[in-house]
Amino acid sequence: MKRNLLFVYACLLSVITMAQKKNSSYTLDIYPTTEMVHVDGIANDSVWKYAKVARDFYMVLPMDTSHARVKTEVQMTFDKNNLYLLATCYKALPGRDMVESLRRDFDFQKNDNFIVFIDPFDDQTNGFAFGTNAAGAQWDGLMYQGGSVDLNWDNKWRSEVKQHADRWVLEIAIPLKTLRYKKGVSKWGINFSRNDLKTTEKSSWAPVPRQFPTAALAYTGSLIWSIPPPVQKNNVSLIPFVLAGNSKKFIPASPAEFKHEIGLDAKVAVTSSLNLDLTVNPDFSQVEVDKQVTNLDRYELFFPERRPFFLENGDQTNNFGYSDIRPFFSRRIGLGIPIEFGGRLSGKLNRNWRMNVMDMQTAKQDEIGLPQQNFAVVALQREVFSRSNINVMFINKQSISYHPGKDSLLPLYSKYNRNIAVEYNLASPNNAWTGKQMLIKSFSPGKKGKDMLLAGNLQYAGKRWTINGSYELIGQNYNAEVGYVPRRGDIKLNPNIAYYFFPKGGSILTHGPQLTSTYFFNTKFHQTDHEDLLTYLITFRTKATLSSVMIDDYVQLLFPFDPTNSGKDSLQLASIHKWKTIGADFVSKPQSLFTYGYSFRYGGYYADGKKITASGNLGYRFQPVLNITLYATYNQLMLPEPWGHTNFWLVGPKIDLTMTNKLFFTTYVQYNEQLKNTNVNARLQWRYKPASDLFLVYTDNYLNVPFAVRNREILLKFTYWWTL
Repeated sequence: MKRNLLFVYACLLSVITMAQKKNSSYTLDIYPTTEMVHVDGIANDSVWKYAKVARDFYMVLPMDTSHARVKTEVQMTFDKNNLYLLATCYKALPGRDMVESLRRDFDFQKNDNFIVFIDPFDDQTNGFAFGTNAAGAQWDGLMYQGGSVDLNWDNKWRSEVKQHADRWVLEIAIPLKTLRYKKGVSKWGINFSRNDLKTTEKSSWAPVPRQFPTAALAYTGSLIWSIPPPVQKNNVSLIPFVLAGNSKKFIPASPAEFKHEIGLDAKVAVTSSLNLDLTVNPDFSQVEVDKQVTNLDRYELFFPERRPFFLENGDQTNNFGYSDIRPFFSRRIGLGIPIEFGGRLSGKLNRNWRMNVMDMQTAKQDEIGLPQQNFAVVALQREVFSRSNINVMFINKQSISYHPGKDSLLPLYSKYNRNIAVEYNLASPNNAWTGKQMLIKSFSPGKKGKDMLLAGNLQYAGKRWTINGSYELIGQNYNAEVGYVPRRGDIKLNPNIAYYFFPKGGSILTHGPQLTSTYFFNTKFHQTDHEDLLTYLITFRTKATLSSVMIDDYVQLLFPFDPTNSGKDSLQLASIHKWKTIGADFVSKPQSLFTYGYSFRYGGYYADGKKITASGNLGYRFQPVLNITLYATYNQLMLPEPWGHTNFWLVGPKIDLTMTNKLFFTTYVQYNEQLKNTNVNARLQWRYKPASDLFLVYTDNYLNVPFAVRNREILLKFTYWWTL
């Protein structure tokens, strides 16, 4: 009987994963041009008189049952060097366009914008995204997992926007060297997305169901090349940098230190779809600081990777697993430790095979006894069925010429740590069914047995129902030193279900409940934690949202824990704590120049205590030049002695000044009462030519009480993208 059921399941799985591409009938023909195309936002080049037009967009939001009311037309052409796009975005209502600023990689939901999603292999999984808002700010990213976009990726391309009373016109030139594609392939996946805040309408050329983003590659149409795009020869880019700066520590006092560095990145196209990245003495001082949070959690917090070198094709390694199971997390490499050199070979071997091989080496740190360390990662992915894939990854962290224990006063470091992992990612042709099954084993000195991890999930996403179930089994000795796995020795079950109602009229667009349960057990299946979260979400036609929250928590501590994370005292191992919480969240409509949102929670806490959390944000934009935001979080803990009443403020004003779409100035201040620190980070960026920048970065850290400078740094960095 079991064999018959398994056979039926396998047959059904094959059917849902091998069906034809959903929007294969939506095609746009693209023809070459021999004339010069001027990227100026003015559609007066003669090629645009004859290029085919993609029109009759479909509405995605508020409803996906009709054509869009806001008219959009798109044309494309190419020459031996560039792919060109002209988008004419007509206005349905009078008045100014809604934009935040001229800042790159703007918030999609808060800007009138046009974006093209390109899938050169038509595998409905990976691709590129390019677009601008109505003021001309650029937006670009790498696409992964069938519809997610990593905006940290940055590359060379040009765009220009021109405004008219009844429309705005966007013209784009994307160098073919910027894209990764296979020689001789003449059909690419493509879709165009338009967001218009005045009408609250989001639309796409090839129709996309409203429960999915317009970036969903499962719903792309086809770009049909009259001749295959030309292969780019000598596709080599050198990106040197020069840095100079001064830093000084005041507490404890030390002499000022003058910094001067040079380094080099290189990009070499081994084939038109496979890229070799090399780096020597990389520097990431221009990367924006992490947004701080008040940490009242028992486990390590996760902060995303922002460094450019680790991002191209990084989804294959950095997104392996789940948000709380990452066998590889690139921020473990060189954060606070200098990287000497590294390289990565990544991209597509063909339509079905994809690879990512990386090797990085960090410098020796004598003062803390840290040896040189080498980090190697090998990942290989094979597409199966129409959109699913199997991914295999090997991770090796190796200490070089390290003999632990020679100096008892220095910390001990592991000689090596290795992980081998395999996962199957399920994605049905219409994106309704997605899931994952994963198995990982670690290898570390002195740790044998109970060193494996097994996890998986299956999700159905329909217009009304979203149902997901997931599980995790993590061995006590599982060890991922180059990963992010905050809990071990656990069994986790995580079901959730949501339902949405769609009123036919009125101010509410959709509303409905969602129930999420998270249960943790030890290896003997004794419950140690659970959280039941019931949410009711209301989405208004203006795109404002309101939700109410009820939470039930149960915790049996697996180790002593200070509920304030301030070092006062700790609750006992195995002590049991129960509490309930209620709350509400609101986000205002994005069309207003003044925007705001708030979140409030009131309920119990550890040791029969009480906890109040209130957070909010206020924003005002003088579009498109200035965007001012203020974030604040307040936590009040009411606990028995020795903790007593504890208050934590976290305040973070941010000023974003964008003089042009090439000149940006950002100032970010973060006052963190829990860390007893105030941080000031100011950054001036001038993009003097595509992908080439001049940065001036100023950073201060202050002691809150008494107010005094901890450390200060100012840096000037120059980068130049040189294409050979």
